[in-house]
Amino acid sequence: MVLGRVAGTLVASRKEPSMEGLKLLVVRHLDVEDEDTGSFVVAADAVGAGVGEVVLVATGSSARQTEATRDRPCDAVVMAIVDTWEVGGEEKYRK
Repeated sequence: MVLGRVAGTLVASRKEPSMEGLKLLVVRHLDVEDEDTGSFVVAADAVGAGVGEVVLVATGSSARQTEATRDRPCDAVVMAIVDTWEVGGEEKYRK
């Protein structure tokens, strides 16, 4: 799983029919200090995340384990919206 911040949405007017109805998000990866790492992923949204929110992204075969993505050709999924995280007893992020 990877921490990320939703940077935007992606619209594809033509896609695999089984992907119909899935919202696609552009997510920038974050490090544990809440800093942008420079990489990103396009992920299906299983939880109703919005632009600017910090999220948890699952990739690979795990991305097809949510109710929204089961049996769909999906390699990344937003599976949680982060409320807070801490590292070494120090809070790094709070929604």
